[in-house]
Amino acid sequence: MQVCRATPADLAALHDLVESAYRGESARAGWSHEADLLTGPRTGVADLAAVIASPGHSLLLAERGGTLLGTVTVADLGQGRAYLSMLAVSPPAQAEGLGRLLVSAAAEEAKARFAARTLELTVIAVRTELIDWYRRRGFACTGERRPFPVPVPDGEHLVMVVMERDLD
Repeated sequence: MQVCRATPADLAALHDLVESAYRGESARAGWSHEADLLTGPRTGVADLAAVIASPGHSLLLAERGGTLLGTVTVADLGQGRAYLSMLAVSPPAQAEGLGRLLVSAAAEEAKARFAARTLELTVIAVRTELIDWYRRRGFACTGERRPFPVPVPDGEHLVMVVMERDLD
């Protein structure tokens, strides 16, 4: 498995991967998706291009044999903090340890590139199986809750749980 930073040449495959992992019927082939909670696109190609171009972000890819299988984004929050988001693994490749590999790579990237000492993330509160998965990766719930980051139809019930992990 190779982990590297995304480039603009990766945009089409990256977008397809994220959408297949989070939404629609393809996502249901995996265990970690939002297909039962949300409809519509998860992100857009322009949004991904902006993340790749941003000096305050690292968008990492996991590839095996030239095939894109996973991605994760790390953002610099300043003051020794970084934010992990958009962890996505191709549904047929889930449960092979790629998520664990990407979380570790994100932690290393946060420390090396942004001098982060703490890595934060948010999870939709009703996704208890995912919260438990992050706990097994060393994250703890902070007790803080935030509203869902974008307006969605009938999304008032979606609340985000804040989790963090010490990187020292």
